[in-house]
Amino acid sequence: MPAIRFLIQVSRPRFWLYVLGPYLVGLAAGASSRSDFASIAVAAFAVYFLFPANLLIYGVNDIFDFETDKLNPKKQDYELLVTPAERRGLVLAIAVLNVPFIIAAFFLNGVAIFAMTGFLLLSVFYSAWPIRAKAIPIVDSMFNALYVMPGVFGYGIMTGNLPPVLAMAAAFLWTMAMHAYSAIPDIASDRQAGVETVATFLGKYGTILFCSACYLGSAIFAFPLLGIFAGLFGLIYLTLMALSVFGRNSSGIFGIYRHFPTINSAVGFFLFWFVAYENLIRGS
Repeated sequence: MPAIRFLIQVSRPRFWLYVLGPYLVGLAAGASSRSDFASIAVAAFAVYFLFPANLLIYGVNDIFDFETDKLNPKKQDYELLVTPAERRGLVLAIAVLNVPFIIAAFFLNGVAIFAMTGFLLLSVFYSAWPIRAKAIPIVDSMFNALYVMPGVFGYGIMTGNLPPVLAMAAAFLWTMAMHAYSAIPDIASDRQAGVETVATFLGKYGTILFCSACYLGSAIFAFPLLGIFAGLFGLIYLTLMALSVFGRNSSGIFGIYRHFPTINSAVGFFLFWFVAYENLIRGS
């Protein structure tokens, strides 16, 4: 097994809340009382979506992306470059840490099984063949619905039902925008490696426009659920898109992109407590 430090680096700790956060929001939206959180399943899958799930997403990504990653300056200091010699140990670690949780999920209800299956398929085949969605423009962004699935899972284990359609649509558009924006700094290295992405297909300004449309659509879908806060969140991200237009090159975009984990964590923190208050306190 690889060293734990290596595995943590591969799992991108700054992005851990992108997976854990939706799970927690799903729990808060689906819970009927605070005692619902006192469950072994709730705690166990919080652990899963904190680390093993992230290792799956980014580990598979790194295994299949070496030819592109070795050309990407981002892999020299901001992220870790996984070499072919490290792949076997990484595959073993991913399996050991994920399989027990995957098996456990299939003893839960139908919605949880659906969400876990969707999460696994989207996470693996975003990078892996025969689909390798990350090399199919627009489809690459659509596959980032994988970040919606933990929320569906959390809501499902609390209620046995799917979340409201508007909530899933808003989350889906938000994940599409996040993915597309993250692809802009990689345009040069992806083109050099011959990889087609939403950003190489639309170009810098086309991708920013695409992201803006997705963020706007997400805010519109979320408005019946979040009210004025949906507009506030939308304004935050649309402002970032406007600032990105004036970035002179991909490094300028990358400078803005590096602030996204902090911004997303703050928005997610507020969203969790807003949903918890509306559902468990005000709604009781």
